[in-house]
Amino acid sequence: MPWASAALLSVLIAGSSATPLLTLRDAAIDESSGLARSGRHAGLLWTHNDGGAVADIFAIDRRGRTVGRIRLRGIDPYDPEALAPGRDERGRPALFLGDIGDNRERRPDVSVFRVTEARRLGRHTREATWFRFRYPDGPHDAEALLVDPRDGRIWIATKSFGVGGLYRAPRRPVVRSRGTNLLTRVADVPPLVTDGAFLPSGQFVLRTYTSGYLYDAPGRLDQQIVLPIQEQGESLAVDGNRLLVGSEGVHSEVYAVPLPRAARSRPAATAASPASGSGPDGRSSWRRALTWAGALGVLLLGAAGAATRRRRRRPRGRDG
Repeated sequence: MPWASAALLSVLIAGSSATPLLTLRDAAIDESSGLARSGRHAGLLWTHNDGGAVADIFAIDRRGRTVGRIRLRGIDPYDPEALAPGRDERGRPALFLGDIGDNRERRPDVSVFRVTEARRLGRHTREATWFRFRYPDGPHDAEALLVDPRDGRIWIATKSFGVGGLYRAPRRPVVRSRGTNLLTRVADVPPLVTDGAFLPSGQFVLRTYTSGYLYDAPGRLDQQIVLPIQEQGESLAVDGNRLLVGSEGVHSEVYAVPLPRAARSRPAATAASPASGSGPDGRSSWRRALTWAGALGVLLLGAAGAATRRRRRRPRGRDG
C-alpha cells in the first residue's frame, strides 16, 4: 500500500526531529525498561534494568547521573519490565516495580513490588511489599504498569503482536502471604504496548515503540502522539505537561515530548469507571482511531527492536 508507506515515512520523520532531554551516564543501566518521576525529590527520575539477579531501582538527576539506588531486600526477580510512581499505605511517595514480563507466556502469576521512596539519596536496601496477580484468561506478556494517582489502583496493559488487554487490579490488593489477586480485563489496547502512565486528570498514556496513545478512560482513545525514534523505546513517565520516554541500551537517551494542549489544561479528577458505549471491554474506540501508519510502524519497529531474552526464573524473596 503506497499510501500507507508514505504515511509511515511521515511518522518516522516527525519522530526523528526531537532532541534528547538527558543521557543516562551510568553504564550499569544497560536495559532501562521503566521510568518514573520522583514524588519526593524535585527533578529526579527513577529507572531500573530489565532482568538481573537483584531488584535495583536507580535515581537519576537532571544531568543523567546516578545519584541513588534502592535495592529490594531478598528479591530475585523474574522479568521486571515497568516502574510507576504512587503512594504507600501511609500516603508517602512510593515506587511500584512491575515484575510482569513473560515472553513465553507461561507464568501462573506476576508480581508487583511496592517500596517507599528514600528521604535521602544514596544507596539503600529496603523491604518491599509484594503483591501477586493472576490474569482471568491465562498468562500474558506485559511491560506496562500504571498506578492511578486518584485511588492508588494498579493497572497492567499486556504486550502482544495482536490486540492486547488492559487489566485492573482490586482496589485493595492483598499481599503475597495472603493470596493472589485476580485481575479484571476492562478494555483492548494496541499491539506491542511497552509502558504507560497516568496523568493527574485521570487520563492515561500507553506507549509502543513508535507512538503514544492518550486515553480519556479505558476504551476511550482521545488521540495518538508521535514519539521519537529510539533504539528500543520502552519506558514512559509523566512530568508535568510533558511525557518522558526512554530506551534500552548503554547510555540511552530520555526525550521530552509535549502533551497535547487539551490534556495539559484538564484538572485532576476523581476515579471513574471504564467508558460506556464502546462495548463491554471498550474494544471499538481505539480500533476506529488507530491509523494504518501507526499500526504499521508499531509492528515494523517492534519486530526489529524486540530481542530474544534469556529464560527468567520465578521471583524469589519475602513479603514486605
